[in-house]
Amino acid sequence: MEQNILVILPHPDDEAFGLSGTLAKYIMEGAHVTYACLTLGEMGRNMGIPPFANRITLPTIRKAELEESCKAIGIQDLRLLGFHDKTIEFEDQNKLDSAIASLLQEIKPSLVFTFYPGYSVHPDHDATGAAVIRTIQRMPAGDRPVVQCLAFSNNCEQELGKPDVYQDVSMFMVQKLNSIQAHRSQFQAAELLGKKQMKAKEVEQRFGTERFWTYTFE
Repeated sequence: MEQNILVILPHPDDEAFGLSGTLAKYIMEGAHVTYACLTLGEMGRNMGIPPFANRITLPTIRKAELEESCKAIGIQDLRLLGFHDKTIEFEDQNKLDSAIASLLQEIKPSLVFTFYPGYSVHPDHDATGAAVIRTIQRMPAGDRPVVQCLAFSNNCEQELGKPDVYQDVSMFMVQKLNSIQAHRSQFQAAELLGKKQMKAKEVEQRFGTERFWTYTFE
């Protein structure tokens, strides 16, 4: 059983579709999860439908949505690292790496989740994953936690191969859907807003499996 899990992702909502079910599963088994979210997604363009946020209120709304999502999953420890949305790739690497190293030293996770650098579509995703890998790479090999990565670029399976970790989260649909629905300013999927009914089997097929690539350090 994983005791301490550290999740390092750049945006509110990054946890929802890709690994909320996996985190809920680990938490039910007794794990303690710390989620370090680098930004508040304050540069996002989605303001809800109909719009209920604006450029001024968006950070506060995104923070509240993230807190609600974490509560739905059961995450015990949310850290807001205070970096700026859409600038992670331009951040001082020493500052970014130092923040991540401090978390690793404090939490001593056995498992870390992040994005697979180069295969996660958004520059903030790739830069966050690269910083995590760079920081853990500096640790003695025997002290490194396992790192499992999210990836969804078109070429990820072609170049990385198939994911090596599949999590059946069909028993955690309530937590996962509540996590997704918490991010109201970002997601407008009709079926998630209760405007279109999905059959249980459709929900399970769409959301019931989460997949990861275990990062191999050289």
